[in-house]
Amino acid sequence: MRSILVLIALLWAQQGFSCTSNGSEGFLPKNDMRIPVGSKLASDMTEERFNAIIDKVESVYAPIVKGEGARLKFNRKWTDDTVNASAQQFWKIWVVNMFGGLARHPDVTADGFALVVCHELGHHLAGAPTNNFPMKWASNEGQSDYFASLKCLRKVFGEDDNMNIVANMTVDATAEKQCQASWSNQEDISLCVRAAMAGKSLATLLGRGAPISFDSPDVNVVDRTNDRHPAGQCRLDTYFQGSLCEMKHEDDVSSSDALVGTCNRSTGHTVGVRPLCWYKP
Repeated sequence: MRSILVLIALLWAQQGFSCTSNGSEGFLPKNDMRIPVGSKLASDMTEERFNAIIDKVESVYAPIVKGEGARLKFNRKWTDDTVNASAQQFWKIWVVNMFGGLARHPDVTADGFALVVCHELGHHLAGAPTNNFPMKWASNEGQSDYFASLKCLRKVFGEDDNMNIVANMTVDATAEKQCQASWSNQEDISLCVRAAMAGKSLATLLGRGAPISFDSPDVNVVDRTNDRHPAGQCRLDTYFQGSLCEMKHEDDVSSSDALVGTCNRSTGHTVGVRPLCWYKP
């Protein structure tokens, strides 16, 4: 009996968490930030909007996850003050935990929140590189960021009136210029800008006070791929490069080959590639 219980425990551990289920470790490293409902620190995010954003992503990705032989489950923790998000797998149930504290953070725009939902889906779907330890099923943090702007946000926002939405946004000039250089179609340019600005909102939070800018990419070069949380500027660079990559969102990634469906230096790309501040080709 004891051997059976040990086997079950090992199998459970193999499936388990890419982040802790209570959100103390997840999209952000462990932190003590708390933003309860009604807090003076909270943005204008409402529960209705929180759910509508998740609904929009779920409507696109639930069928995709079903096609992978699994079921997508969102835990919508609006009243939880945790400033984080996380993903889990329990056998064929792929879980995304979204916390109200993160949605209410003043640095996180509505599009930024959608990008976090995409990041957590990325742990399930973003492909290689995956975590070496302990959960090999999960795409690592940098790849989940890259997937969020390269594939997910494009799928989710693709049918929106992005030109009109961006026209009513305050847009970074450098981001707009580089999007115009990478894309020829105005709709694609607008979608690129929208994803880039969503990434900027998250990088401001992730930087925890450090300067973050499209004009000052992270110059660090890793000796080996970093599976953990890159620095805030590095993560902005990743979101931005994902938005600039010419690969279509319909081009699937691979769990075994990081070159598939992505922009890479080895295939002649100079724009849209994963930053060397976390990725070792």
